[in-house]
Amino acid sequence: MERPTHTDVEIVGVGARTPVGLVADASAAAIRGALSVIRQHPFFVDKTGEPMMMACDAVLSPDLDGADRYVELARPAFEQAVRPLVARQVTLRVLPVIIGLPEDRPGRPQELERLLATDLVRTANSLGLSLQMRTVASGHSAGLMALDEAVQRIRRGEIEVCLVGGVDSYIQGETLEWLDENRQLMSAVNRSGFPPGEAAGFCLVASSSFVRSAGLEALARVVSVVTTFEENRIKTDTVCIGEGLTAAIRGACAPLNPASGKVEQTWCDMNGERYRSTEYAYALMRAYRLFVRAHVRHPADCWGDVGAASGPLFAGLAAANWSGGRAHGPRALLWTSSESGYRSAAILRDARDAAEYAQ
Repeated sequence: MERPTHTDVEIVGVGARTPVGLVADASAAAIRGALSVIRQHPFFVDKTGEPMMMACDAVLSPDLDGADRYVELARPAFEQAVRPLVARQVTLRVLPVIIGLPEDRPGRPQELERLLATDLVRTANSLGLSLQMRTVASGHSAGLMALDEAVQRIRRGEIEVCLVGGVDSYIQGETLEWLDENRQLMSAVNRSGFPPGEAAGFCLVASSSFVRSAGLEALARVVSVVTTFEENRIKTDTVCIGEGLTAAIRGACAPLNPASGKVEQTWCDMNGERYRSTEYAYALMRAYRLFVRAHVRHPADCWGDVGAASGPLFAGLAAANWSGGRAHGPRALLWTSSESGYRSAAILRDARDAAEYAQ
């Protein structure tokens, strides 16, 4: 069967800073072991006076808030992801960077984009890199939307390499109060809430020709990324039957061979909210023929809901499982669901696997 004519895009570096690990490998190992760090916060309490349950970074002070918290999450994950470029002394005129951020919400730090860019540019300069950075403020799907943009630009020949990331933190007083008021905060009296989390994830992606010429190692290959929109959103009077998510999953799976290229594993941002579980149930009923097994992982059980960081972190988890020989198969589906309506899905495959595509 012929390979597709578009430029292959490969993941060559990953970075993570999560409540379960300070680096990507540790985070992946903790998720494989189902290690949960969801705990009572030392001073935040909910409307009933009970301590709020959440997953916080293991090192950052609970008193650190605002944009500074985002910066401290993003910097180490950024440094991990670009390490292959630094180690191989790859010369670049500029490194394009696209970072997913949370949607507008109470407690979202002012000047987040500017302060984050300032720190990452300074960090990059210290490593001998020059950045061209932009952000996508679209919530849970922002990281995969950033990946979608990067893949399209690489396949059009506009760039050869791009750093894709996402950073988010619900650990802000005003944000937590907003979640509590909207009955989204996990508690003894709210079974449909979620545990807030915080994290940063980055993936370095490049064309296969760049990977070869730079002597880099491919960790995974990006087969497809698709973003759609769901009209029947959470916190509205409409009823969601998963149409937007179904379209995203079907679109992402379209390049796969329908007979032998089915999905073996899924990474997603289900977090305990009834809306998300129902949405996926409807999508799965429509698209069940695309799956060969039901290995579904939702790391929010371990590290809380990490919002805009979800997509890049899922890509890193999939790559780590393949590298360690612990995956359920060579193809992985990643999907995310933003409150504003965006639905994104991506298909990755093991870089060592001879993928089969539809004719």
